[in-house]
Amino acid sequence: MEETYAVEMLNITKRFPGIIANDNITLQLKRGEIHALLGENGAGKSTLMSVLFGLYRPEEGTIRMNGKEVSIKNPNDANALGIGMVHQHFKLVECFTVLDNIIMGVEPCKHGFLQKAEARKKVVALSEKYGLMVDPDAYVRDITVGMQQRTEILKMLYRDNEILIFDEPTAVLTPQEIGELMEIMRNLAAEGKSILFISHKLNEIMAVANRCSVLRKGKYIGTVNIADTSREELSHMMVGRDVQFEVTKKPVEPGKVILQVENMTVASKLHQNKAVKNVSFQVRAGEIVCIAGIDGNGQTELVYGLTGLEPLESGRILLEEQDITRTSIRRRSAMGISHIPEDRQKHGLVLDFSLEDNLVLQRYFEPQFTGKGGFLKRRNIREYANHLIEQYDVRSGQGPVTAARSMSGGNQQKAIVAREIDKDPELLVAVQPTRGLDVGAIEYIHRQIVAERDAGKAVLLVSLELDEVMSVPDRILVMCEGEIVGEFDPKKTNVQELGLYMAGAKRGAEQA
Repeated sequence: MEETYAVEMLNITKRFPGIIANDNITLQLKRGEIHALLGENGAGKSTLMSVLFGLYRPEEGTIRMNGKEVSIKNPNDANALGIGMVHQHFKLVECFTVLDNIIMGVEPCKHGFLQKAEARKKVVALSEKYGLMVDPDAYVRDITVGMQQRTEILKMLYRDNEILIFDEPTAVLTPQEIGELMEIMRNLAAEGKSILFISHKLNEIMAVANRCSVLRKGKYIGTVNIADTSREELSHMMVGRDVQFEVTKKPVEPGKVILQVENMTVASKLHQNKAVKNVSFQVRAGEIVCIAGIDGNGQTELVYGLTGLEPLESGRILLEEQDITRTSIRRRSAMGISHIPEDRQKHGLVLDFSLEDNLVLQRYFEPQFTGKGGFLKRRNIREYANHLIEQYDVRSGQGPVTAARSMSGGNQQKAIVAREIDKDPELLVAVQPTRGLDVGAIEYIHRQIVAERDAGKAVLLVSLELDEVMSVPDRILVMCEGEIVGEFDPKKTNVQELGLYMAGAKRGAEQA
């Protein structure tokens, strides 16, 4: 007897200017399964799920649910059919409470009056049932990224959705939060809900999914049972070649001190305690130093202080023995600091600018890009942009004139990495440089970071990815509650030991 699928997307084709995002793709989701959707940045994964959720209308193809053809013209149609989606960049109203965000659009009313008490009871019951602890009265602007994601999941459950789409759900989470999310997904599947899980992270797919469908450059490559496959096979299906998972680098040869941080203290915007407390460290030429720690322990404010986004309360920053504590952001950039920021959309790009304009954001005033009278040399900018797009494989529908907003998250990230590394900095501050990237792109970015180090540059890496923390740097500094609590040589430590220091259970180690 032929199996009836919860959802079938048959021969879906979706085009955008200059690109076929989905080229005749068929995807079948069984009831109660976790089905992973794997592919490189810009492979068409998010587009395919946006078609299912009603954000896009396909040019060709049909969608069936439980064997019957359905028409999904917009997200309201999708919700009515029991389809919910947690987007890669959350769709929450920051000045609303968690509860207001969850019930928005399906507010319970009686005689025209909002019945929030009833809604609160349902939200609290759902959060307890699925282990999604949230504060219903907290404002979204004040809660962590992990809490925002729980809010998005509760939005789906509040609407009794049976088909749940998670678009890159772990891209912004800490290792602990990722573990919690995996458990939540397993519980939801055990309840009979069907989950579509978009990810590039092969370890997560191997850990949580039942089956995996692979897309490459908008085309369907195949579907495999996770029990019958391996990380290596999945990565080969995804990028069309073997991928090297280990970072290879020659022994470190540190040179002169490039960055000297002395007794840095930075205030917190969220509470009375200091975000960074009296921190001191050095980064030398020809070495990669990693700041590791659980998200929210002062790493963000430390980087803001270094790059000029936040003032210091006390302490000094020296770049090649020059005091830059009070210099402007542009001056620091001109003196040789490059910054790959944590939030690519907020601090990395001007989303409504073209890709080429974003690639010269910090250099447009240089003579090669600006002529007499302050007019931009458009031809030079175009040639420079095309060079970086080719070198870093930045994929976009219309090349250099593509609006940054319309690019996939991973390709936005590649554009920022290209711009910052190509400035030939003395100090590269790389915060979560591989966030949201596929294995092929991660391999490439890691090679670029190691190449900077081998060229005698100083690299300060800030990462939440423990695989990256263990494989890329030459020294690891662990940060907990605004302080550096340990210094490690990656060759002489392990994830378990680092975890104890990150959680604050141990402090004071020095073995580097």
